[in-house]
Formats: sequence, C-alpha cells, structure tokens
Amino acid sequence: MTVTRITAALALVAALVTVPQAAAAPAAASRATAASRTAAVAAEIPCPKPKIAKPSAPPRPIPPADDPLAMKVGGDALATHGLIIPAGAKQPPAVTATTWMVSDLDTGEVLGACGPHVHQTPASVQKTLLAATAIDRLDPNQKIKVVPSDLDIEVNSSAVGIVVGGTYSISTLWLGLLLNSGNDAANALARMAGGGGADGVATTVAAMNAKAKAIGAFQTHAVTPSGLDGKGQFTSAYDLALIARVCFANADFRKYVLTRSAQMPAQPAKKVKGFQFQNENKLIYNYPGAMGGKTGFTTVARHSYVGAAQRNGRRLVVTLLGAEARPMRGWQQGAALLDWGFAQPAGAAVGHLVTPQEVAASAQAAAPGSATAEKATAGAPGVSAAPAGRFSGLSVVAAGTVAVVLTAMPLLLLLTQRRRRRIGKP
Repeated sequence: MTVTRITAALALVAALVTVPQAAAAPAAASRATAASRTAAVAAEIPCPKPKIAKPSAPPRPIPPADDPLAMKVGGDALATHGLIIPAGAKQPPAVTATTWMVSDLDTGEVLGACGPHVHQTPASVQKTLLAATAIDRLDPNQKIKVVPSDLDIEVNSSAVGIVVGGTYSISTLWLGLLLNSGNDAANALARMAGGGGADGVATTVAAMNAKAKAIGAFQTHAVTPSGLDGKGQFTSAYDLALIARVCFANADFRKYVLTRSAQMPAQPAKKVKGFQFQNENKLIYNYPGAMGGKTGFTTVARHSYVGAAQRNGRRLVVTLLGAEARPMRGWQQGAALLDWGFAQPAGAAVGHLVTPQEVAASAQAAAPGSATAEKATAGAPGVSAAPAGRFSGLSVVAAGTVAVVLTAMPLLLLLTQRRRRRIGKP
C-alpha cells in the first residue's frame, strides 16, 4: 500500500472512530483539536532565516497533507516543520531554504534539519532520482540517436543542446544531465532506460516512483524525469538524502558530478559543430573536499540543491529546497550547512537514513499473513485499542479499510523504530 493510500485510509479511520464522540460533544472536540494544533505549532523551533525581500513568484502548489507516520520515518524527532538539531549543538547558519537536512552518507546519521519531511517541489535535483533509477540500466558506451520527443521540453528551460538525428553516447548524455542540467538529456536517458520506445519516458518515470518507495522516500512523487514542474510532483529534504545516498554509491555518478567540463561531439550529418559545456555546481570549484551534487531551479520550485563533501574521514550530504539566490546562492547555502555539519562531533544525530533493507524487511513484516501483520490487525503499536462496540456500526467497506490500514501501518512504524538504540536522540 502506498503512503498516499495509507494517508487517505487513516483519515477515514479517524473520521469513523471519532464520530460518536464528536456527535456527543462537538464543541469540546473542536476546542481540543484547535488546542492540540496550537500546541504542536508552538512546540516547533523556527529555522534560522535571513531577512530578505522575496522576489515575486508563482504560488507554490498545494502539497499533500502531512502523514503522521511518514513524517517519523528515520526517527520521531524528524516529524517537524521546524528546526531539529542535537542537544548542545551550535545554531546552524541562517539560510533562505524553506527546508534542508544534513546527513552522513556512510553512517546514515541525520545531523540536523529544518522540516526534513515537508513536501516541496524538486526542480532539477529530481535528476538525481533519474540517475539513481537508470544509471545501472544503461551502458555508458552505448550510442543512441536523438528523436523529436527528446526535445519536448518547456520553452527556455535548461537544455544541453543535443539535436534531433544526432548520435551521442550514454555517458555524454549523463554529463549533459548532471553538469548542464539538460532537460533534453533527461528525456533521452529516460526514453532509453524505459526501452527506447514511445512509452519509454513514462515507463522510466514509473520506475523512478517505484525506486523512491523501495528506498523509503515516501514523500517523493515524480511526474517528469527532469524535474520540470508537473502536477502532483513533490519530494522532501529527507527523501533527497536517501536518493543522494544511492547515487553517491555509484562510481560513474561520482565521476560525472566531479567533472568540470565536457565536450558535446559534432554532428556532421546535421551540420552542427561540437562545443564544450561546464559543470554548473560551483561547490566543486570552491569547497575543499567537494564530491559534487546537483543544482535546480524553476520559478515555482525556486532554488534546490544537493551537495556532498568529505573531510577527516566523514562524507556528508546536504539537501535543501525552496531557497532564494540572495543573499547566498543555493550551493553557498549548502556549503554553509556542510561546514556546520562537519563541526558536529561524530555520533551527534537527531535521526537516521533508513536503508532499502530496512524498507524491504518492514514491508515483508507488514505483508498480509505475516506474524507482524496478524498482530497489527489485533492492535497496531501506537494505536489505541477501540472500546468494545466502537466498530459495530461500520459498513463492510469501512471495516475492510480499517483492517487494511492496520495491516500496513507496521511498515512505517518499524522504520521509525529501527536502530533507535544505535542512534541517540537529542
């Protein structure tokens, strides 16, 4: 069951089980709900932000409602729209990013974050999910011919400059994607990874969404392979860190994102000359130990950024979304947050990055017929048992929904609880 379906079903369950109380005392229930919301907001620590005059921009898309369980993946402390840092840690730098997170690529420790599980629009950092999904599926030495649909991108959006009928190697297209953020390269790679046919891009986008769920990135939903805005397309700072961890485990990805410049080959048959293009990620030129990453921008998403660096045996990754370019550009905000992260002592953490193995184990435990699932249907952890007769008036459909929800809940509950003994809470 997907997180979206769990969210919808949980909402139905909440509505069903609270009807008797609400009918008996609607005013009291309303006051209690308002009070709990006020208390939750008051408990959140605001993220440090500089005072700036924000430029005019289109309205942000309305995100899905918060899923209480998905918000806790990686640790209970991560379920916040505000700031979460280890006890005693210095205040992180003030950045314009709406949400961000700093984590360790090797240990999986989350060092600190601002709204790590808050839905945001990704822009071109979504290309890291395309890489995580497709880089192992394609032979970097394979040559492909560009078709008209590869250039079906938004007017004036980022393109590396491939031409219809031109022939390029897969490795050149990866460089065009990751250095120059080519949306044309994204379409060509997605088409080929999806089989090369007319439905190749759609097939790869579906695979991207499946990959996201397999690694625990439950708040990520791709609509385009490039990150160009699409209805219902979202991600989070936490999810981007999970995706980055997959990417940086791949040697080809690490090589591509550290490449400073590359050559687009000439296409004599099309009378097109070759040209050089540069890596747009300024971190690799200015930050000692930089490992590379990905920039992103659309007028709706604003600036997004993924960047990694290594120092003194540690490899950290920063992910940020919804930033403005002033007073610091996205990569500069990433660099400032990386500096803050490297200053934290080893072992200081507020949560952890779940692993694909944890996700798979939790999914197996929650599968119908498993011991965990059977236990969950009797009473899921963290869910108050209903008094006798509470469900007596439910319809067959509603009762079935309740049973399915309780069966699936362990998947996210287990992910929030695993390794809690190893990774200390602040």
